[in-house]
Parts: sequence; structure tokens; C-alpha cells
Amino acid sequence: MSDGFEEERQITAASALAQLPRAGGKRYAVLFRHGSLQLQVFAPRGRDTQRPHTRDEIYVVLKGTGTYAIGDRRLPFKAGDCLFAAAGEEHRFEDFTEDFATWVFFYGPEGGEARRPPAAPGPEQDAE
Repeated sequence: MSDGFEEERQITAASALAQLPRAGGKRYAVLFRHGSLQLQVFAPRGRDTQRPHTRDEIYVVLKGTGTYAIGDRRLPFKAGDCLFAAAGEEHRFEDFTEDFATWVFFYGPEGGEARRPPAAPGPEQDAE
């Protein structure tokens, strides 16, 4: 992991994808850490074999399409979509295209952040 993000404040999709191992082994690369935040790029091939993680995570799809399986739900996704998995939640990518790749943002404490009741609507949330 380079310190380029610390200096430049930017990681391009191309440079992130270039850090993935080429053959065999893991299909992710850790790109950046700051406090509780960890940024990775993930590009499974053939089958997604990940298991539930100990921290909350957000995926932002870089490229490709497929289905995001979370619990008993199946959600179609495409490039640009944002997906969430709470710590410990069963999830995986299914039926994805060969070019599928996603940013992964792990954050918060081990065990995930506590669920909070919905906030009361504020001025920015009021209906038009």
C-alpha cells in the first residue's frame, strides 16, 4: 500500500485496479487507512466466496453488473450503485460480469455501529 492517497488525496480507478493480484490468491487490495476507515478495491472472479465481516461496509460499484445477495434479498446492481452491509450480515455478489469491480469502504468499530432510530425530518429533508 503506497502513501500516494495521503499526499495526493486521490486514487484513480485505474491505479486501484492495477494493485489487484494478477493470478491466484486474493482478489482485493487494501488502498488506504485512516482512523476506522479502510478503503479496498475488490474484484472477485467466477464466484464470490467472502464471509460476513466484523465491521460495517459500503460498496460503490466501479464497473460491471450483477446481483447483490443480502440476507434473503437479491438486488440488481450496476456501475455507480452504492450497497451496504452491516457488520456480521451475510452478503455476496452473484451472477456478476467478468469486468465487475467495486470500491469497499470498511468503517466504524468491530461489531458495527449501533442502529439508531430514524431522525426527525429537518429542513433539508422536508417534502417539497
